[in-house]
Amino acid sequence: MTTNGFGANCLAGVRVLDMTQFEAGPSCTETLAWLGVEVVKVENPKGGDPGRAFGMKSGNDDPYFLNFNANKKSITVNLKDPRGLQLVKDLAVKADVMIENFAPGAIERLGLGAEVIRALNPSIIYCQVKGFGEGSPYEKNLAFDMIAQACGGVMSTTGEPDGRPLKPGPSLGDTGTGMLLSISILGALYRRKGTGQGDHLQIAMQDAMMHYLRIGFSHQARTGTPAPRVGDGGASGTNPPMGIFPTKGDGPNDYVYVFTSRANPEHWRRLLGVIGREDLIGDARYDSPAARAERPAEVNDMVAAWTRRHTKHEAMEIIGAAGVPAGAVLDTMELTNDPTFEQRGIMQTIDHPTLGPFKMVGWPVRFSGRPPPVKPAPLLGANNNDVLTDWLGLGTDQLGGLRADNIIG
Repeated sequence: MTTNGFGANCLAGVRVLDMTQFEAGPSCTETLAWLGVEVVKVENPKGGDPGRAFGMKSGNDDPYFLNFNANKKSITVNLKDPRGLQLVKDLAVKADVMIENFAPGAIERLGLGAEVIRALNPSIIYCQVKGFGEGSPYEKNLAFDMIAQACGGVMSTTGEPDGRPLKPGPSLGDTGTGMLLSISILGALYRRKGTGQGDHLQIAMQDAMMHYLRIGFSHQARTGTPAPRVGDGGASGTNPPMGIFPTKGDGPNDYVYVFTSRANPEHWRRLLGVIGREDLIGDARYDSPAARAERPAEVNDMVAAWTRRHTKHEAMEIIGAAGVPAGAVLDTMELTNDPTFEQRGIMQTIDHPTLGPFKMVGWPVRFSGRPPPVKPAPLLGANNNDVLTDWLGLGTDQLGGLRADNIIG
């Protein structure tokens, strides 16, 4: 489907100096790029963002990098040279936002910390992503997605009740943190529009994970005990039938999730009609959530006996059509091959200059029915000339000198 002109101009004219790598920072800046921000990614001339090299042959950027750096520009700057540092400072003067997620203390040692940059550009929104917050006893520790999920409580609530903690599949610690920062940047930009006031935004991945655990904290406040692991149930309590049920087929994901809300008694009654057990409608042994909670195995077995006779797609369609929440367990290949996502623009195929066609997930919010268009992640240093000319007014001779002296790639 055509996506041009929708969403991509929301933040046109805003400039972001992106000094992030891997995922937490890049997912934030990619979101801004999809919304029309000019995001200039500053990279090391010798290899760039480490995410470029994940598992790929030399000369090709890894799909990991492509998925988190779409719609951006790339320039290469040697930060070990004073002239390279000055170049970044000059760019920061022209930027609306600067974002970094270096190791704790690294950006300050380079001389590009918040105090330095904000003195040069008082209206800039200077943003930092770290593993642990300023003032935390672990603020100098390194962190990646899985560390944030462990220390932020996510793993403690994931897994079977009698099993060990597990890490959820999605990268909540990285992308989840990036989304919270991108939203905060939008707020800071909106305020600055009226006041001219810059800001210093800091987000810790551990702190961000606590934001996603508010239901768990609600459970703790209600019960006085830590939020438990509930397997395929919900943190606010189980309500049979509720969970993953086996379906026809031998695949590792041949399951359907069925949910009956305690707030809507009709879910249970509708489900009984679907599975052919209308005789139990009104039966006091099963009619209330509390009654069903006393015999979960029995309740779940009667639902599973029905789901096993249907594929996961059939089960989702039949149960869902009856007005009961149900969802097939879909893997990444099934989602990729589902044409409706591409038809709606949620997945888009880009034409990468070295890899060719590459299908990827875009921004899920649609503007006037269409999501913002996805453009390929930039090759390393692809935008050195146009960014330095446009932002700083450098001429051909100056660019040539910077390149000859290995200040830019």
